[in-house]
Amino acid sequence: MAAGPGRGRQSEEALKSLQKVVSILEAFSTTRRSLSLAEISAATGFPRSTAHRFAASMRELGLLDQDRRRDQYRLGLKLLELGNVVLANMDLHREARPQVDALSRITGHLVHLAAFDGRHAIVIHRVDPTPDGGTPLTLIETAPVHCTSVGKAILAFQVPSVIDAIVAGGLKRYTGATITDGRRLRAELKRIRQRGFAVDEGEHQPGIRCIGAPIREQSGRVVAGLSVSGPARGMPKDQIEELARIVVHHADLISARL
Repeated sequence: MAAGPGRGRQSEEALKSLQKVVSILEAFSTTRRSLSLAEISAATGFPRSTAHRFAASMRELGLLDQDRRRDQYRLGLKLLELGNVVLANMDLHREARPQVDALSRITGHLVHLAAFDGRHAIVIHRVDPTPDGGTPLTLIETAPVHCTSVGKAILAFQVPSVIDAIVAGGLKRYTGATITDGRRLRAELKRIRQRGFAVDEGEHQPGIRCIGAPIREQSGRVVAGLSVSGPARGMPKDQIEELARIVVHHADLISARL
């Protein structure tokens, strides 16, 4: 039986509300850890009254925390709880960890494992081999797919419509080396498909070189990526090919386990 017009309107309003909640959550980042209502309103484009109404509801649900003295909001612990549940149930996270750890030991470089959500590469595990390195959960973040090696390694193997959507959404500049032109990015992605790995030459962070490779699920679809990164001076250009073979090998091992 077809839904009546009233139910259709309710579904549409519910979807719009969910989109507003997601927009507010996405306004936060590792560089914007706390936001005032005015900043949330500016980041989302919502009127201040709308931002206040949704922020108050999200605070009640634990999605946001509020410092009442400074009128500042932060992401709530409920998100950390939900994130840990997601990781615990991800085959990728469970199956890849031994290879991530092994890759870090072999290369001596920082290693990132990221999953693709359709727009971003979401870093779900990292290993830092340095003595004072660690993997605090607060550092797990999104990696732009157009200017990180792990992101480009994933994006290169997506269907054209996904690549078109990323380009249409705007290619944010992070450094002087960031590719911000759609035609240049598509040419770069073609090279990545041909050689099987991606390189980030200081495109996301100045002076940092990264090498990434795609990870495929059982059907062959690229759903994640693996990368090593470090200061360019510690990862000379003449070592890229050798390092890339090692990264690709470990990414393929993860793909086989999936």
